Amino acid sequence: MSEIEKIKQLRKLSGAGFKDCNAAINEAAGDIEKAIEILRVKGISKASKKMSRVAKEGVVAVSGDENKTSVIELNCETDFVAKNEDFINFAKELSELNNESNSELIKLNKCKMKNDKSVEESLVSLIAKMGEKITIGRVKTLKNDGVKNFNYLHTVVKDNLSKLAVIVALETKENSKNIQSFGKQLAMHVAASNPIALDSNKIDKEILDKEQSLITEELKNSGKPDEIAKKISLGKMNKFKEENSLLTQPWVMEPKKKVQDIIKELSISDLKIKDFYRLKIGE
Repeated sequence: MSEIEKIKQLRKLSGAGFKDCNAAINEAAGDIEKAIEILRVKGISKASKKMSRVAKEGVVAVSGDENKTSVIELNCETDFVAKNEDFINFAKELSELNNESNSELIKLNKCKMKNDKSVEESLVSLIAKMGEKITIGRVKTLKNDGVKNFNYLHTVVKDNLSKLAVIVALETKENSKNIQSFGKQLAMHVAASNPIALDSNKIDKEILDKEQSLITEELKNSGKPDEIAKKISLGKMNKFKEENSLLTQPWVMEPKKKVQDIIKELSISDLKIKDFYRLKIGE
């Protein structure tokens, strides 16, 4: 590729002017990827300018095994880019590195990718190539001794990439078909029911205070006597806690029973739900 063709390509990728692209190509000794980084450092590349835009599309990627499972969100602006092969390949490799990094973002950004560049540098190049804002969103790794992880992907894009992913962690020494089946079904339940916490005692006080405030405001103009309003308020709060706590939610596969009832029916003495994590793209 001639120097003038490289400048044209760099202009297309970076959105910078001819003069800046020419200088960057010369400084980078003809290396386009390095030239993009030079423009970014100088604040010229559109890769930095695009970061003020909204990115709510993308994919959620899951990696690891039943002993250690990680999930990561990679955001972009449009679903078109989310299905692009370069974006998908980047997300897959990023997912594996995230699992190795235990979802520590600072560590992840410094990891070397197959192109021998860091995640941070590779992301800048991908932004320039795709022409959209692309960001690493939420990350999570579940790893505990004596715990088995199960995951569920909803609206699969490709392989381990989806629009919604769930990881659930079960604590038990048993490794039967019942456990395998329950783990998978529980992950599906979390995907559908979106619980806030494992039980009502673990719901954040801030969430409860906000809900109480909404209920109080709702009852303020009802014209009901204070004593009756208080009873209604208490009932509504109890219902809110029950509906948003995993253990007391109606079991998706059999709504007349609650999750805690299904656990009892399994008759596995040491079975406990240790943790869970639900991640939906752009949510």
